[in-house]
Amino acid sequence: MDAPQHRVRTLWLLGVLHAFTHVYHVALLPLYLPMQRDLKLSSLEQATLPMTVMMLVYYGLSYPLGILADRVSRKKLLGWGLFINALGFVCLALAPNYATALASVVVAAIGGSCFHPAATAMVARLYPEATGRALGLIGIGAGAGFFVGPIYAGWRATQSGDWRTPVMEFGVLGIFAAGAFAWLAEGETNSPADSRRPQIVEKEICGRLESAGNPLFPSSALWLIFLAAAVAFALRDFAGHSMGSLGSLFLQKAHGFTVKEAGVALSLIFLMGVISNPLFGHLSDRGRTRWTAGVMILAAVVIAVFPHLPRGGLTAALLVYGFFFMGCYPMVEAALMESVPDAVRGRVFGLFITVGGILGNVAHWFAGRWVEHLGAAAAEPARYHGFYLLLAGLLLASLPGLLCLREIRKREHSHQP
Repeated sequence: MDAPQHRVRTLWLLGVLHAFTHVYHVALLPLYLPMQRDLKLSSLEQATLPMTVMMLVYYGLSYPLGILADRVSRKKLLGWGLFINALGFVCLALAPNYATALASVVVAAIGGSCFHPAATAMVARLYPEATGRALGLIGIGAGAGFFVGPIYAGWRATQSGDWRTPVMEFGVLGIFAAGAFAWLAEGETNSPADSRRPQIVEKEICGRLESAGNPLFPSSALWLIFLAAAVAFALRDFAGHSMGSLGSLFLQKAHGFTVKEAGVALSLIFLMGVISNPLFGHLSDRGRTRWTAGVMILAAVVIAVFPHLPRGGLTAALLVYGFFFMGCYPMVEAALMESVPDAVRGRVFGLFITVGGILGNVAHWFAGRWVEHLGAAAAEPARYHGFYLLLAGLLLASLPGLLCLREIRKREHSHQP
């Protein structure tokens, strides 16, 4: 099989790994109450704690695993990462007590942290000529995983009468997927664009080998610009996470959605990413900043309008929001990968999502606390108008991050011979 076919096969296998990574992020969402009963937990807060612990470990380890992604085979790191992630879910399904359950999600998070730094850098290496399109294609996996995870887990747990059944099934399937990836995926070989420039390939390989002693950025100014970009896109992530948590509470408390109806409506946000990720990723290869800014502005408009809509229009609005908002991720990731050399891409992306992940995930707690503070007024849709307007403003406030990434790319290229 020739190199182009190897690249395509590897890309789709990365999409499968992406799906499993995000299935594990959301599979526990509908299982809190049966977990609480089975593990004899005294509060719902204890039942939700494993999810919080898993995400904190996941984002907290992104930078160290980004360092590893710049020093070892990214293919091997991805295969072992999914295996460990899946093994953690098998252990969770077998957990006899709460302490073991917490330890299991920590193991799962360690494995899950391997994916994004290694996969994003690997895709940028394999597809230097169409990075946005390639990242958009593996983004199909993320949308599918986010969509399938909670729906399957809730349905299977109801059918079997046991929350452990879907957790075990997801774990076993992940182990098989890790084996298939290790067998079928192609390691990082020279891309067609690189094969015409062997001297550049040699320099990048040397850079990978020596990356342990190289700084991420050649100047303090670039460091500051990068951190500004990371914080800016953390505002985007805060808005996105809030749309999930606040959306669930808003639909149920202010519009009388059942838990099932709210779950289906919110899952449609991620389903639209299956369409918009490859579409906007491909289009952005012709103008990264322009397309990304346009998509984010349209998403902000939908957020601002959302709480003003009647009950019948809310699900359709979430579809439109998901189409635009989810589409911005592969474009921003492509812009980031194009801004820095291959030797540091794993570390740069790991640090980038560490900042965005930790700051952005505060949104879940913040939304819950805000709605709780409303008390009985939480049943009034008008009381949510200000919060949604704030979220729209935060998404717009993240747009300068695009200019930061463009400035990093210009300055990085000026430092390269």
